[in-house]
Formats: sequence, structure tokens, C-alpha cells
Amino acid sequence: MNPPLSRKSPGKPQAGPWTFLSNHAHVLICLALEPTLRIQDLADRVGITYRAVQRILDDLEAAGYLSRSRRPDDARSNQYQVNVDLPLRHPIEQHQRVSALLELGAVR
Repeated sequence: MNPPLSRKSPGKPQAGPWTFLSNHAHVLICLALEPTLRIQDLADRVGITYRAVQRILDDLEAAGYLSRSRRPDDARSNQYQVNVDLPLRHPIEQHQRVSALLELGAVR
């Protein structure tokens, strides 16, 4: 059975369910909770491709939201540090820091 078609774009499959947070936010939250996650594990958790995670990591690092370094116990793996003091990027939410976003993803 074919996926339902969107009314806005005839002939194209409808996109998956939407979420309130972007994939960038999901990657940032995952890495704040587990700083040594592998890229493939991030991709699986967020539900995106390996390459999409690589692009997001590059975006976050270039903007200063994330830094990465080699793990001391495994030179083939990275560990990530999230900069919690930076403001969120969108004008509507710039009054909040990354730390406020991470509180949404905190395990309770």
C-alpha cells in the first residue's frame, strides 16, 4: 500500500510526523545527555541519515554551540561538549540560553 498523498503536493508522498524541535535541537540534546554517542547512533535516535548528522554537527560546531575532540580511551571516536551559555538562534527565543533547551530533554 502506498503512503497517503499530501493535498499540497499532488503525486508526492506525505512527509512524516512533525515535531516541535528541529533536528539540530535533537542532536544537541542527545549529545548533552551522552557526549560520546557515535554518529550512527545519533542518526538512529533522531531518525535522520548519517550524513545529515554530519552536516548538523558541522553547523553546530561552526556556530560555537558544540566542540568535539577525540576520546582519550578510543582515538577513533569523538566526544562532544555543548556550550550551554550561548543564546538560542531564532529571534523569538534568543532571550533563552541553550541550557533552557537542554532542560527539555533532561531525563526525569
